[in-house]
Amino acid sequence: MSLKSLTKILIRNQNAITTTIRRSYYTNRTKKTTLYTKISPLGDPKTTLVPELENWVQNGNKIRVAELQRIIRDLRKRNRFTQALEVSEWMNRNEICLFSPVEHAVQLDLIGKVRGFLSAESYFNSLMDHDRNDKTYGALLNCYVRERQTDKSLSHLQKMKELGFASAPLAYNNIMCLYTNLGEHEKVLHVLAEMKKNNVSPDNFSYRICINSYGARSDIEGMEKVLNEMECQMGNAVDWNTYAVVANIYIKASLADKAIEALEKSEEKLDKKDGTGYNHLITLYASLGNKAEVLRLWDLEKIECKRQINRDFVTMLESLVKLNELEEAEKILREWESSGNFHDARIPNIIVVGYCRNGLYEKAEALLEDLTEKGKASSPNSWANIASGYLEKGKTARSFECMKAALALRVDNKGWKPNHRVVGDILCWLGDEGSAEDVEAFATSLRSAIPANREIYHALLKANVRSGRDVGGILYCMKTDKIDEDEDTKKILALGRSI
Repeated sequence: MSLKSLTKILIRNQNAITTTIRRSYYTNRTKKTTLYTKISPLGDPKTTLVPELENWVQNGNKIRVAELQRIIRDLRKRNRFTQALEVSEWMNRNEICLFSPVEHAVQLDLIGKVRGFLSAESYFNSLMDHDRNDKTYGALLNCYVRERQTDKSLSHLQKMKELGFASAPLAYNNIMCLYTNLGEHEKVLHVLAEMKKNNVSPDNFSYRICINSYGARSDIEGMEKVLNEMECQMGNAVDWNTYAVVANIYIKASLADKAIEALEKSEEKLDKKDGTGYNHLITLYASLGNKAEVLRLWDLEKIECKRQINRDFVTMLESLVKLNELEEAEKILREWESSGNFHDARIPNIIVVGYCRNGLYEKAEALLEDLTEKGKASSPNSWANIASGYLEKGKTARSFECMKAALALRVDNKGWKPNHRVVGDILCWLGDEGSAEDVEAFATSLRSAIPANREIYHALLKANVRSGRDVGGILYCMKTDKIDEDEDTKKILALGRSI
């Protein structure tokens, strides 16, 4: 990696980092400023939205209930639950509208997600009697199920039955999900039987959970019986997702012909404008190793859907890399680059992973170099993968440069940690061959990613001993970090005395 590129990584504008990594918008569209357009980009979960809401009102703008509801829906869809709860509570607190049981149910569910089921219970108990209906009872049940509170879930369902709030499949589906999450798949079928006994007609999701429970136990015959029953009961109402689940189970059971048959049925049921559905089918055909179908569905998606968002490109690239079709993946990457979509560092990283699996580390590095030259962000994991590959090929100096780039990017990706083995090998090499300045700079960058350890200090000692420098300060810091001198430390120091 060139010094120029590393320098660009170190000094690049913070805004180039994809803090809004989940965004799928075009960046070249000019839109009228609305409350939604002001709030939507604030993707950092630590960012509170209340000041933005207050400022909107103070500036004389109108507050529309429908827009606030849309914002809450959008935030929930993007898993920004804390912010969604902020908006809901702000609406409630400022009496923007009189909350119906539906609004209460939404807020209750958000409280459960953000603060836990006990807080959700407290909110539920504070509601007026007329607000405790099937919606709010169902939301509290969902909170119990989410946190796998079996006893509370079952007793709450019983209360719902007594009040006549369990006449729809949703409550039973929740309990089936609970047993699925607990790995108690055999109990799922008992819930289905109870639904039928209570004259509650199972829906697509009910049957799909049961089908999945048979799949989890590798019971193909049982799964097919439930599917046949579903087809007889619901006919054309069987959705594409159910057949996709069936196909996945067949794939895991190495029943390729049956999987393809299920996938064909799934595609027949698919809404031709449903990009999510295409993504799902593309992934399953990739699992079957069927390149032709992957490419056919991608072409069809491009025809039927208005545009492809970043999620679509991620699915397609992952599928092609799984198939080891790197040339096709490169074509898709070029399509993404010209799509106008918001830059997402995950997308080029997928091809980097593919290159590294095939030992094409130079191509991977060149791709990231090109991104850097264009001022586009890359991820520390991309550089770290290349560093690991160069190390395996014995190119430790190149590995060192790539790991420096990874550590330089870590400031904006604090969850990332470097591979201990790779770092250890680089430190060993630096201690034997690197300059004292290089080792010190590398040790400093490591400090932000991993705790001080013996390997770092030994590399520092070796490099400074070779340079004839005093190592008293290093030994003092080593002692401060509670790392005692061992036999290897003594050998390094003895080497210094013999020089």
